[in-house]
Amino acid sequence: MGERVAQSGRTDISRANRLKKALERGVPPAFVPPENSSEDILDNASPPTAASPPNGSCAEHSCPLPPASEFVPSAQPPLQFLQQMFQASPDGLSIADCDHRVLWANETFVRMFHYQAAEVVGQSLENLVVPPERQAESRWVTEALVKGERITLETQRRKKDGTLLDVSLSCAPLLLNGQMAGFYAGYHDITDRRRVEALSSALYRVAEKSSSAHELQQFFAAVHSIVDELMYARNFYIALFDSSTELLSFPYFVDERDSAPSPKKLARGLTDYLIRVGEPLLATPEVLQGMEDRGEVARNGSRSLDWMGVPLKVNSHTFGALVVQTYSKNIRYGERDKEILTFVARQVASAVEIKRNEQALRRSEARYRSLVQSSVYGIYRSSLEGRFLDVNPALITMLGYGSAEEVLLLDPERDVFAHSEEHTRLIEEFRRTGRLDGIEVKWKCKDARAITVRISGRAVSNVDEPADVLEAIAEDVTDRRVLEDQFRQAQKMEAVGRLAGGVAHDFNNLLTVISGYAEVILANLSLDHPLHEKGRAIQQAADRATTLTRQLLAFSRKQLLELKIVDVNAIVQDMERLLRPLIGETVEFTTALAPDAAQTRADAGQLEQVLMNLVVNAKDAMPGGGKLSIRTENLIVDETHRRGQTFIRPGHYVLLTVGDTGAGMDKETQSRIFEPFFTTKEKGKGTGLGLSTVYGIVKQSGGYVMVQSEEGVGTTFQIYLPRVEGVAERHSAPAPHAAAGGTETVLLVEDEEPVRQLVRDTLTAKGYRVLEAENGETGLAAAAGHKGDIHLVITDVVMPGIGGRELVQRLAKARPKTKVLYLSGYTEDAILSEGTIEKGAAFLQKPFTLQSLTRKVRDVLG
Repeated sequence: MGERVAQSGRTDISRANRLKKALERGVPPAFVPPENSSEDILDNASPPTAASPPNGSCAEHSCPLPPASEFVPSAQPPLQFLQQMFQASPDGLSIADCDHRVLWANETFVRMFHYQAAEVVGQSLENLVVPPERQAESRWVTEALVKGERITLETQRRKKDGTLLDVSLSCAPLLLNGQMAGFYAGYHDITDRRRVEALSSALYRVAEKSSSAHELQQFFAAVHSIVDELMYARNFYIALFDSSTELLSFPYFVDERDSAPSPKKLARGLTDYLIRVGEPLLATPEVLQGMEDRGEVARNGSRSLDWMGVPLKVNSHTFGALVVQTYSKNIRYGERDKEILTFVARQVASAVEIKRNEQALRRSEARYRSLVQSSVYGIYRSSLEGRFLDVNPALITMLGYGSAEEVLLLDPERDVFAHSEEHTRLIEEFRRTGRLDGIEVKWKCKDARAITVRISGRAVSNVDEPADVLEAIAEDVTDRRVLEDQFRQAQKMEAVGRLAGGVAHDFNNLLTVISGYAEVILANLSLDHPLHEKGRAIQQAADRATTLTRQLLAFSRKQLLELKIVDVNAIVQDMERLLRPLIGETVEFTTALAPDAAQTRADAGQLEQVLMNLVVNAKDAMPGGGKLSIRTENLIVDETHRRGQTFIRPGHYVLLTVGDTGAGMDKETQSRIFEPFFTTKEKGKGTGLGLSTVYGIVKQSGGYVMVQSEEGVGTTFQIYLPRVEGVAERHSAPAPHAAAGGTETVLLVEDEEPVRQLVRDTLTAKGYRVLEAENGETGLAAAAGHKGDIHLVITDVVMPGIGGRELVQRLAKARPKTKVLYLSGYTEDAILSEGTIEKGAAFLQKPFTLQSLTRKVRDVLG
């Protein structure tokens, strides 16, 4: 600085000449170094323009400059001193006119903002040093200066290369004759001070975050945010080395190109090298190349431009690394950045060590809490007398109370155990053996509801306890016991269903023969023949037996259903016309059908049977009259939905509800209503198959049937049918037509000889050529031995060995044009799945009439 103040004589003469010319011309001198400025600046300077406005504010373009007459010779030496002080100032100084054009700027200003002297004088300060985002601030400063105020603020100003500089800005207006002629601006570089303040704040915030963050991941994210304020840290990660497992992991990793590496053994990466040597490393491209040439490291992942890492150390033990890196040529790291990161890493290392110890303690505590507080089972401690000493939330919820305090005040023998003798038995068992192993008791909840609880526990001694205590686990097994009962009931229903289905299937084969030959006899007897009425009686008995077997098949879900998309509302409306005369005048019959009720996939005729059975039961339950209603609605069932103790698969359903105000049923009756042949009606007034038929049809259609009933109030049946998309197919009974014969060749495969003989004789009488076989194997052999066409295969579905469906599939390979007609008493996954047939597959239900057989054969052949 001394050399700058003590200028040579030649320099003084040069400056004096410039000052003299400035005074003669009335323009300000440019205080720039002689070597960087010339007298041409003054020679080319423009004279002052308009005078200042009378109110003291600046003119539109410029402010008046002091005339030369105002400078007296005696003032020249002080001006030279001021000029030297101006140039020697460590702060950047500038003087500008009212239009913000620079009149004077010292060397520090030029050096601070990286300009040449000639680039500064005459230029607008806004264009030189004010960033675009600070223009509003600059306008505010100008307004304050015009008012005569002095301004001091900390802000940022822009260097020539566009980078920002933290400065303390001081501004004051310059007055001539009481009027503002320009303003002074001083810039003090506060970059280092800001960096120190930022570092101090960062270290404090790291310490604060280490206390407030509960998890290391949360703490690492906070550290990343703090480092990003100190330097460019878009690519930042923290690596931790576990010496016990010798694994290097990356619990926090943020990078614009790479993803977090998996835990690995130490190798030759930069992070691995840093942990081995335990010293900070700034790996510029040159440094990295040298390390690679020496074989110290081998880079993996994306290659960054600068890689900077510092170790995380406690005492002399390195257990991790804190790393930043950049991929941009515009962003580089220096030694000062490494020093800052080292300071931060020291604080982070201490915090991480504390956090790891805290986490280990919390994990230990959490394991205990998870066993007790978060357990789904009730856990409690009690005295030998049975008094609760401590309870967990699950036990509180199990008993239906709102807080532990309420439970601790209870007398277990009186308030918890449904039967006091069970409490006594429990305590005696505990005193005798010192433990409890799966003892089941009945507890009562706050709302008086009884639950079944299984208790296991043991006696423990503790120095803090005055006596031995019981630590026990109480498991609510109420739902399990109910589900077990439900499962047993389902097994019973399944067993009865299998029995009923098997009987019905075999009986249908017999009925086919009985009704078939009865039909043959009647066809050959005149109406006045004495045996005609007896034959008619046989036929009617066979028809009634057929009805019973079909109801059994419906219950056992073994009947063949022709599933189609049906409109539930349309079926109810069609049935309403038939049901109103049936229920009589004493019952008020109403329907409430949701206009948007969706379609379901079902057998329309069987769905009509369901409605008929439910309405008949409701009518019989109201002999003195009452109300009967049928409702439909759409319903969405979620995973928590349940009716009573029955769970329903989540999905979209059409809910069909039939309710009455009849006598109702008790719980015992409700548990048996779907069993076949169970009835509460008088002898001779019911078969006991009505509701079992409903149950079978609904289950076979993929739905659920629920019942809610209360004695003296009434009964409501709710039927959940799966919703489907599509257009409902019109349901109409086929019109009967005269049976015609034919001359086609038919392969008949039936394992029941009487049925096979009946069908063969009937078709032969109609002119068909019949090839018969007693099972699938002989059927295939008969087809292979026949040289001509086989136009139709008539086969039973269920046969020993090769079943009907497999037979058809094998024949189709050699005879793809052969048509098929299935005969069945029931099907068990023989046609596609669970009693359903695909569209286009023809079937004939046993028992059948001979006319229906011949019509069906003719229809299939075309």
